[in-house]
Amino acid sequence: MLEIMDTTLRDGEQTSGVSFSMQEKLSIVHLLLVDLGVNRIEIASARVSDGEFKTVKRITDWAKGAGYIDKIEILGFIDKGASLKWIKDVGCNTVNLLTKGSYKHVTEQLRKTPEQHLEDIKAEIYLAQEMGLNVNIYLEDWSNGILNSEEYVYFMVDNLKDLPIKRFMLPDTLGILNPHTTWRACRRMTKRYPGLHFDFHAHNDYDLAVANVMVAVEVGVHGVHVTMNGLGERAGNASLSSVIAVLHDHLNVETTIKEEKLNRVSRVVETYSGLIISANQPIVGENVFTQCAGIHADGDNKNNLYYNDLYPERFGRVREYALGKLSGKANIRKNIEALGIELDEADMTKVTNRVIELGDKKEVITQEDLPYIISDVLRSSEKDKQVKIIAFAFVLSKGVRASASVRIEVNGKEYEETAPGDGQYHAFSKALWKIYTKLDKPKPDLVNYSVIIPPGGRTDALVQTVISWKFNGKVFKTRGLDADQTEAAVKATEKMLNIIEDM
Repeated sequence: MLEIMDTTLRDGEQTSGVSFSMQEKLSIVHLLLVDLGVNRIEIASARVSDGEFKTVKRITDWAKGAGYIDKIEILGFIDKGASLKWIKDVGCNTVNLLTKGSYKHVTEQLRKTPEQHLEDIKAEIYLAQEMGLNVNIYLEDWSNGILNSEEYVYFMVDNLKDLPIKRFMLPDTLGILNPHTTWRACRRMTKRYPGLHFDFHAHNDYDLAVANVMVAVEVGVHGVHVTMNGLGERAGNASLSSVIAVLHDHLNVETTIKEEKLNRVSRVVETYSGLIISANQPIVGENVFTQCAGIHADGDNKNNLYYNDLYPERFGRVREYALGKLSGKANIRKNIEALGIELDEADMTKVTNRVIELGDKKEVITQEDLPYIISDVLRSSEKDKQVKIIAFAFVLSKGVRASASVRIEVNGKEYEETAPGDGQYHAFSKALWKIYTKLDKPKPDLVNYSVIIPPGGRTDALVQTVISWKFNGKVFKTRGLDADQTEAAVKATEKMLNIIEDM
């Protein structure tokens, strides 16, 4: 079975601006090994800092108790045993020893002959053996080496293959390979050394990392290196989720990865790293299981004509149907059915036309908005609202706190309050909740508040305010659209008030 080695916590943390805390690293380790089923993880580089030592020690202590210590690996260097001692002291059993895989790196960076470097490597391996450490070898810059100094690569492996090395790891350090060169390069290694275990480590500089991994597996490598969400320096590494989908579907290769856990783990790493996943990122992107065109939704109603093997349930997700200017009746109907609403053909046409009209204005339309669009179109929105924000006014002056006055109608009766706050919306919220306190009505928690402004710097652009709420254990979003940010937030809040009336 193919080995999957995740290096999110080592190579992935080399992403510019990414630094995981101790608790975040412990959480990621648990998610990767226990929840996801990754075979091995590379968690650090040796001798980085005292803080890193303490973090890695916490991880290895947990791994020993949980039975995962043999799945933990640390990058080490040719430094006369200093890295090996660090790795041994921290409680890890495996060193991934960084050596030079190209003639250019040996002669120009180390300024040594291949023979001198080989002797240094051997000394480090023998010392690791004495210390009871398992050894894997990274041949750094191997892709350049096998393309431009093939004999040097063979010289190194010929002289190391009989030493106590578990894995020879072949990195495309600078991301220079393509599927054709990957095939030739990896094939040379697996054909010349059929008895050795080879790992392939791809970088994504040309957006070919996943394709290169697929080809490397085709020609016989035994393990591949990945990161969650493709984290890594420069353009990143091969993304775990994409690699797994390709291996399972295109090569029918078995792995231990639990596909249904991929999206959840990806979202946790997204939160910890602070790097937002692109909406069109394969497998884990927000939009990848969303159909936009109405013809696609129609085809899904007719024996799933627009489905492929990447069905969302495999990855713990569900298929969605976007609402916008490309929406047809089939798209609208899919969303309305999900809400348990029934419309006749005439009303469906009216709603579809309204969604298209809003989509032309580039408004983001969600399933949660549909009941309000339907109410508006069918001229019953005012009647159906249990809570209406009748009026509001703000006072904002330099040097004093903002204040807001709010008048609302609840089930036909009006209430009004005024409150100060740290900004207009905060003051509005405080006034609103004063009314709800008097009415002894529960209120939700505000989880997140974001403002979306179309690019281009237009001062007359519409502003969308998106607010996440938590109420009765459920998290949901409401959106408001207006030329004014605060008024858009008020509209989103009114939507929320009516939603919680029915929860």
